[in-house]
Amino acid sequence: MPNPRNPGSPNDPRSQQYGWAYGNGQQAQPSGPEPTNVMPTVRRPSGGPPPAAPPRGGYDRPLPQPGQIAPTPGQQGGYGNQGYDQGYNQDWSQPSEYGGNGGYGGPGDGYGGGRGGRQPRQPRPKKRHPFRKFVAIVMIPILILVGAVAWIGISAWNKVDKVPYEPTAGERPADQPGTTYLIVASDSREGLTAEEKKKLSTGDAAGSRTDTIKLLHTGAGKTIVVTLPRDSIVPIPGHGTTKINAAFAYGGPELLVQTIEQNTGVRIDGYVEIGMGGLARLVDGVGGIEICPKKDMKDPKAGLDVKKGCQEADGVTALAYSRSRYAAEDGDLGRGANQTEVISAIGKKATSPATLLNPFKLAEMGEGAAGLKVGEGMSVIGGAKFLWAFKALAGGSAMTCGVPIKDFAVNWRKEDALTMFGHIKADTVDQIPADICTATGLPG
Repeated sequence: MPNPRNPGSPNDPRSQQYGWAYGNGQQAQPSGPEPTNVMPTVRRPSGGPPPAAPPRGGYDRPLPQPGQIAPTPGQQGGYGNQGYDQGYNQDWSQPSEYGGNGGYGGPGDGYGGGRGGRQPRQPRPKKRHPFRKFVAIVMIPILILVGAVAWIGISAWNKVDKVPYEPTAGERPADQPGTTYLIVASDSREGLTAEEKKKLSTGDAAGSRTDTIKLLHTGAGKTIVVTLPRDSIVPIPGHGTTKINAAFAYGGPELLVQTIEQNTGVRIDGYVEIGMGGLARLVDGVGGIEICPKKDMKDPKAGLDVKKGCQEADGVTALAYSRSRYAAEDGDLGRGANQTEVISAIGKKATSPATLLNPFKLAEMGEGAAGLKVGEGMSVIGGAKFLWAFKALAGGSAMTCGVPIKDFAVNWRKEDALTMFGHIKADTVDQIPADICTATGLPG
């Protein structure tokens, strides 16, 4: 639409109609002072309802006639779609500003009219997400539980002593598939009070010897636990041929690991040791265990007095059951089987959801872990993997064997022993012949 203030061509109809207000396109002649123009007034009717709003339109609306005020350039209809003055010429009782056919913003109801006015934006209703609420309700307690379990686990691990175990002398076997741990239960009375020694029937023997020596291997196949009787006759580096538990007395964990590696060819990847007091505290920490003696057992030297059949045992009873060699079937060989039973029962309780998901029980077990010693370099994750290896043992799916021996003097059957250890080295324990893997190590 041409600017009405610029008349443009004289032939333009709009120029002809608007020209009266702008001099008909002729340049003003200086003929004296310009007369004062008076804006025409519109008389408002005294009353009556406002007429219906005229139809909305664009440029096809009637153009103003002489005597009317032209629309403001650049807008359609000026103030409202029908022009500022339109409302006053329609015999309305109120100015169009207060609703009806105009006002600021064009035709429409209410303040500001219709299409041209900016209406206040209504806030969108918030969407409800019940699933998010459900996730929050479920996840927050889980995260708190996981945090508590992690904190208790790390706190318990910090109480565990780390000891050197890797041999510094001699040549070690190369790395092998799977993971093999050496588990040692010593008869050390270290840290026990006189009252505890009496309660646990430990006596006052000085020094430290191994009551239990076991290899725990886990890998691609089945988990296997092999008991090495403490009286096994083997060569000990630097000390000739004697009982294997003497290696621990001579040189601690490092010499014991070296002795086992040289006699079996199996590389030891981790080391776990527990004393007598530590074993009793650990059993109490998991809330006791179940033992299943095959006969009545009474051994005053070990402080044992139990009846045949499965029963709950506290730390004192479990320690006596695993130490007794005089009341056990097959003497020291039978004691090895009882020790495996106790270790398996501890693993079963320690890895059960009732323990792992209960911060209070986990804290009690953590107190019992204070009697443990592990090899240097084992992290808290490594400790968890070691504990998890007991799951198969506790579930009964693991193989439990004694090293093959030929007599009660505990001389190994070398050929069968090397066959067993060869499968452990190759991580093919599933292929160990059944007649080689027996609970005591004696021929099946």
